[in-house]
Amino acid sequence: MTATTTATPMTAAPAATAVTPVTATEKTGARTDEAAALIGDSRERIDALDDRIIGLIQERMAVSAVIQEARISSGGRRVNLAREMEVLGHFRDALGKPGTALAMTMLELCRGRI
Repeated sequence: MTATTTATPMTAAPAATAVTPVTATEKTGARTDEAAALIGDSRERIDALDDRIIGLIQERMAVSAVIQEARISSGGRRVNLAREMEVLGHFRDALGKPGTALAMTMLELCRGRI
């Protein structure tokens, strides 16, 4: 008995599709070039603000770690719930109900790093 092999035809590689550049109006959802330019500029500003906010939160995390270390090394608790309530109230007063959720997230990021 001899083994027979069957050849499988080579399939052609898929044809490259042309990439159509996305226009500013398509990217922003705006209906005019002027609105698209405004949105693009504003998004750049938001990105810069987000970078600053992230940096400030990272700085807050570092300061919070110093406070926690001092409190724990002096025999205190890791978390000061009364202080956290002050922070929650401050954010709620400044930003409304969503400010409370924002503060909770920030406190979660800042607590327990030691």
